[in-house]
Order: sequence, then structure tokens, then C-alpha cells
Amino acid sequence: FSTGAWRREDMAGMEREAYLRSVQLLRESVPSFAEYPFSLPVIREMDRLALHPKVTYIVGENGMGKSTMLEGIAVAWGFNPEGGSLNFTFSTYASHSELHRHLRLARGIRKPRDGFFFRAESYYNLASSIEELDREGGGPSIIDSYGGRSLHEQSHGESFFATFMNRFGGGGLYVMDEPEAALSPTRQLSMLARIHELVRQGSQFIISTDSDGLSGRRHLSARRERHRGGRAGGDGAFPGDEAVPEQPESDAGGAVLGGIVRILVLPNQRSRRRGQRE
Repeated sequence: FSTGAWRREDMAGMEREAYLRSVQLLRESVPSFAEYPFSLPVIREMDRLALHPKVTYIVGENGMGKSTMLEGIAVAWGFNPEGGSLNFTFSTYASHSELHRHLRLARGIRKPRDGFFFRAESYYNLASSIEELDREGGGPSIIDSYGGRSLHEQSHGESFFATFMNRFGGGGLYVMDEPEAALSPTRQLSMLARIHELVRQGSQFIISTDSDGLSGRRHLSARRERHRGGRAGGDGAFPGDEAVPEQPESDAGGAVLGGIVRILVLPNQRSRRRGQRE
């Protein structure tokens, strides 16, 4: 694979196709970069991130702020902080940060007909909210959109998978935080196939993951170019940005999507300190 930061002309053309083109941190409005969540490495170094119209993966070590950044993007778009579609308003514990108040989203010309914020850590709360709403009645059964079987009556992994396979309808913006958390390697490959199908139906994904298999990073050349130091600039490039070119559909990971994906690799604390010394 050839790797490196995106070319500006490539990014400009692809951004026009996206539902969500880019995300910018309004740095002048941040009260203090010494306070949470702005003290997190990925937030502290953030300026403007250009998003791929098909799939953007955000990968990095624990504690870098991947989930917090994804939560901020989702809430700024209008999703419930604990997950679900734009119609969900339940709240079990208001633990989300104020990051969304300091983000500017550049929306595309096209509007998605569907959308979902999938959050592994609060998925139980989402399943409980679905059951409560169905007990109240007053409309079509919500669980039918998730396969028709109670999510609480399935294993954690099977309930995750039921959402991917049944609720995601295509033509949507899907923000997913660590969707591989409860999935076996086989199920992860099946989820990739489902993402591939939904992308072909006009969907856009923004995915935070710790799985090299899900993002396809295991297939990148060991000689890939790594970027160190400095925050994302005006062209949206980020330290560790990797562009993965189109590959045959038989390949796994990012290549199975049959098109270019963008992988934002967040540098860990140790490599950042080493880069600063150098």
C-alpha cells in the first residue's frame, strides 16, 4: 500500500460527497487546554479534521481521547449522548463532556435519510430504553427494527450484531464507538461485509476502534510513513494520517470496503514525547 497524508485536491473532491465533511475545534472558545476534555491528547492537538465520505477510522492507544472526540461529534450532530438514532432522548447518567459546544461541523450538500450513534459502553441503556418505549406503546414496535427479538435476551455480541444487520438501513451517517467490543473475529469480518454493503448504499461511517483487523491496519506496509508532532492543519491532515487506496474486495480490513478509507492514527504519549525531544 502507498501511504501518507492525503493530497489536498483529493480531500477537497471527496469532502463534497460526504454528509459530514469535516469537524473543526473552535480553539479560541476553549476555556483551558489544561482541563478535561481539552487536555486529552487528541483534543489538545485537534484543529480541523477532514472526513472521508465513505469510512473514517480513528485508532490509537487507550487514554488518547478517541471516544470523547467521537462522542463530541455525535452530540454536535444531534445524536443522544448515550447512543441511538436522532429520535432517542433517554438519559441514565449525564456523563458526556462539553466538547460538542466547541465543535463546528461542516455538513455536506446531501442529507442522510438515516443515522445512528452506536456506543458500546452504553449499549445496555439503549436496549433498556427500547424495551421501555415498546411497553408504553403508541406506535410501531421499535424492536422490530432490531430484528424483532429483545436485545436483552441475546448475548452481548449477538445483540450488537443484530443492530448492525437490522437497524442500519443505508443512506445514513453512522458514528460507531468501538463496535468490535463484543464481537468475535468471525463476527468482525461479517460486520465489515455489512459496512461494505451499506457504503454501497450511500452511507458514511466514522468509527473509533482498537481493532487492527476491523480498520485494516494489519495490511498496511511496515514502511508506512508516520507523521509526528503538530496538530491537524488547514488541509485536515493529522499526525499519523494514513490513506489506504482501493484494493480487491477479497482483502480484509479497510480494503474489503472496495474504496478508499481514511485512517487517523493517533500518536501515543511516548512517541509524542520522543518526537518532541528529537
